[in-house]
Amino acid sequence: MTKKAKRDTTLTVLLIIGMIIFLQVANTTFDSYEKQVLSLMAIYGIMAVSLNLVNGITGIFSLGHAGFILLGAYTSALLTIPSEQKIAMFIIQPPSPLIANLHADFLTATIMGGLVAAFGAFIIGFPVLRLSGDYLAIASLGFSEVLRIFALNLQSVTNGSLGLKGIPNYTNVWWSWGWLVVTVIFVVSLVKSSYGRALLAIRDNSIAAEAMGINVFKHTLLSFVISAFFAGVSGALYAHWLTTIDPRITTFGPTLTYYVLIMVVLGGLGSITGSVVGAVLFAFLMEWLRVFEQPFTLFGRSFPAIQGMRMLVLSVLFVVTMIVWKRGIFGRSELTWDAIINFFKKFGKKADERGVGK
Repeated sequence: MTKKAKRDTTLTVLLIIGMIIFLQVANTTFDSYEKQVLSLMAIYGIMAVSLNLVNGITGIFSLGHAGFILLGAYTSALLTIPSEQKIAMFIIQPPSPLIANLHADFLTATIMGGLVAAFGAFIIGFPVLRLSGDYLAIASLGFSEVLRIFALNLQSVTNGSLGLKGIPNYTNVWWSWGWLVVTVIFVVSLVKSSYGRALLAIRDNSIAAEAMGINVFKHTLLSFVISAFFAGVSGALYAHWLTTIDPRITTFGPTLTYYVLIMVVLGGLGSITGSVVGAVLFAFLMEWLRVFEQPFTLFGRSFPAIQGMRMLVLSVLFVVTMIVWKRGIFGRSELTWDAIINFFKKFGKKADERGVGK
């Protein structure tokens, strides 16, 4: 192992230890609302990283991410809700014998949510991934809506429009940030492998990649399935964070996919660390900007509560960011230890120069 590799490994271990200490302090000192927001940041991070694997790294423009999140959410919720509660909850039609007596712990339910979403992506991927560009985006969005409509009408499985209520509140800062670390490590390892280099080649020029002997359809399908697995995991965490889910368009509709796409583009399409930073910023702004949906004072002038003002302000901030950073905050670059060290060296050098000038 080289000196640089040893340094990077040491710094990474120290970062993980520091994160564990921070999460422990947050878990004991933050109030319930702050812990909810902290967990949401990590859940959004998993959604963004998983979508970036397809859209940014493989170069497939997919808009069906909300459908895989829905599959993971419903699968995990149906596994963790007790049988007695299911019977009492399904009012219009009794629960199907297939799901009535199913029960599992949270870890198993989360993994199963990811596997069901991955299986759904495998089935959907065969017809969809034979398209490209706008056609692929429209087809994936259509399949996502099909899954939502199924959830709306399968009364004996999903409880239809009534949704699932009283889902155990298992998601906390440890589960959410733990799964985010697993997702980032897996995707980073994947990108650095020969398989990941093949995905990057497909993104840059699929025709040239195929001419070099890369099976484009096989690689894109596997990338699609892996992305859906982690989307399903994020859906499981999201369901147990919300504790109530339903197939309404505001919960698992295209809006959720657009939110995740904003996180990815904000951080940088193709940057894994950028996706995490974009997700954290998006979650923070979505909560902090709630102040604009309440009566507020700005520059000495009072304004009434305006519904939707939060999204308007967020949209303006997003547009300004895209003007300043056309490729997102990080572009396709990653936040490396070398970049951090060089930044502090330049910052220290400028501080020294200012001191000498005085």
